[in-house]
Amino acid sequence: MKYLDEFRDPALAAPLFEELRRSVDRPFRVMEVCGTHTMSIFRSGIRSLLPDGLELVSGPGCPVCVTSASHIDAILAMAEQEAHRIALFGDLFRVPGSTGRSLANASSDGAKVDVVYSPMDCLELAAKYPDDLIIFLGVGFETTTPGIAATIRTAGNRGIDNFVVFSTHKVMPPPLMALLDDPELKIDALLCPGHVSSIIGAAAYEPLVDNYGLACVVGGFEVADILQALILIARQVASGTARVENAYTRAVQWHGNPRAQQMVETIFEPVDMEWRGLGMIPGSGLAIREEFGHFDAERRLDIELLPAEEPKGCRCGEILKGKELPSQCPLFGKRCTPGTPVGPCMVSSEGTCAAFYKYAR
Repeated sequence: MKYLDEFRDPALAAPLFEELRRSVDRPFRVMEVCGTHTMSIFRSGIRSLLPDGLELVSGPGCPVCVTSASHIDAILAMAEQEAHRIALFGDLFRVPGSTGRSLANASSDGAKVDVVYSPMDCLELAAKYPDDLIIFLGVGFETTTPGIAATIRTAGNRGIDNFVVFSTHKVMPPPLMALLDDPELKIDALLCPGHVSSIIGAAAYEPLVDNYGLACVVGGFEVADILQALILIARQVASGTARVENAYTRAVQWHGNPRAQQMVETIFEPVDMEWRGLGMIPGSGLAIREEFGHFDAERRLDIELLPAEEPKGCRCGEILKGKELPSQCPLFGKRCTPGTPVGPCMVSSEGTCAAFYKYAR
């Protein structure tokens, strides 16, 4: 497949690894922000071949993982209503709320739950089940939000009345600033997310460079992509400079995708949002604007988010902040496994715990 296969060529890896080794002249820590990066790095074996001194830590870039227990509890409460049909992406199906129950459990007990592959599938459900209110659990960063915004616009144009979105959408730069304000977190550079950056653009990370003196490189997800990005980071660290560089130019432009940005701005507005492990972060979420309030589950159903505690012993919060490894969690591989997950980091296909369990036990 063009633009992928050429970056998977094993012949490219050896010289890139050698160049990376030559570029590392001092110990430093890089946070790979995106959950897809975390899984790609493990799956390809990159982590086990890194040169001495270069340490990778995972960040809060798994949208399922950072969805708060309060939001999961709220969608579980909605699922209990006979007239409600919940639609969601597959990764969310087994994420437990504060009581340990998930939508998988609710479905087994008779709740109407549908796994969809696109938010547009919800409009087909709305036509198929006219007596049900289709509630889509909107989870994701800037990558998935434009598609959900387009779905809301389409529902409005078609006059669809039985479809709403429960928005837990988040934006990426604010949590990175919240993390970097924490003096306990020692990070020298960010491997910035390729998918998110295709929407918001590489320029979105310039404040991180200006305010924190942090090397920021946008990278793709194939072996050659990741190694090229790490080489650029290592060179910045070695030279004592910090700037934004784009190593994923085939997908990411400096100012991103203006049409997608405009679509999101039309439908959504910034709000404070709760992140699992990080707490409430100002301006880090997206709520549906009043103009489209008929499609907002919180407004239409008068939803109140209640405080919820994390499962006892679960260390997902510290793992999402890059402060602990999954192996440091007392539940990892014991009570918490892919078959019996306690926290979302073990559930999601992009979760750090799931990656460690599958590739690094």
